[in-house]
Amino acid sequence: MRRPLVRSLVVGAVMLGGSVVGAVAPASAGDTSAGPPPGVVSQSAATTEGEQNRIEAYWTADRMAHAVPAETRFDGARQQHSKRQARAVQEEPQPQLGKVFFTLGGTDYVCSGTATQSANADVVTTAGHCLNEGPGAYATNFAFVPGYDNGAKPYGEWTASRLFTTQQWATAGDFEYDAGFAVMNPNDSGQSLTDVVGSYPIAFNLARGLQYTSYGYPAARPFDGQTLWSCTGTATDDPGGATTQGIPCGMTGGSSGGGWITGGSLNSVNSYKYRTDSSTMYGPYFGSEIQAVYQTAATS
Repeated sequence: MRRPLVRSLVVGAVMLGGSVVGAVAPASAGDTSAGPPPGVVSQSAATTEGEQNRIEAYWTADRMAHAVPAETRFDGARQQHSKRQARAVQEEPQPQLGKVFFTLGGTDYVCSGTATQSANADVVTTAGHCLNEGPGAYATNFAFVPGYDNGAKPYGEWTASRLFTTQQWATAGDFEYDAGFAVMNPNDSGQSLTDVVGSYPIAFNLARGLQYTSYGYPAARPFDGQTLWSCTGTATDDPGGATTQGIPCGMTGGSSGGGWITGGSLNSVNSYKYRTDSSTMYGPYFGSEIQAVYQTAATS
């Protein structure tokens, strides 16, 4: 799938009732020493203590405040707004949800992410474009700040040891597979991320058209990226014929990678909007291809 020119990158969620029928990814151990399976691409990040310390020092309060939404890499122009506007609701911070900071091409960017249940207790789920150019280089200086709130970092700052995304995103920038997973390093006390902040379970191959609540830290106007926001709605198919789904949402750039929760499980991420419709947020369908990437990250 070629990158549509009419899409603009922006940058999980609780079902309000009923049950979800589908596969929830197991938290089982596995051996990935032979390398990732087909369709999964990855790159090491901060693997030494010195590099981890460097990244923690790099992300000063000033750099975090001036990091720009990831969407500016794709269309420097301001997003056009439709006449229809969708709501976003301000939320209290959650320890499982946070801000993602990274550098690409010498520029510091910001996205959102979700601490995700996994065998290694170290996985953060975000958008593919929040850790890889799609196609192109992987991010450097990748860090996750769970529970971020007006500059506060109540659970510290976590660096990544390895970054994972789909082959479709890394080689072609395919929005239908715009998902990424970061495996975080332990903190200074030797604790794993989700042992400290908790996690959302993750689900794949669910029915379409479910009700979601998506979360994120929108930073483009009229938001400032300092607080957590959410949108809730029933998913509809992308009118362009992609497998992605959309929900009504007024969040803007910076919310990219924020999780969509349904039935208590993470099942997509904020990915893009159409420039002609700022009222709908689209996210990739979490099928078997994205599941394979998650399972590799979760057992690495």
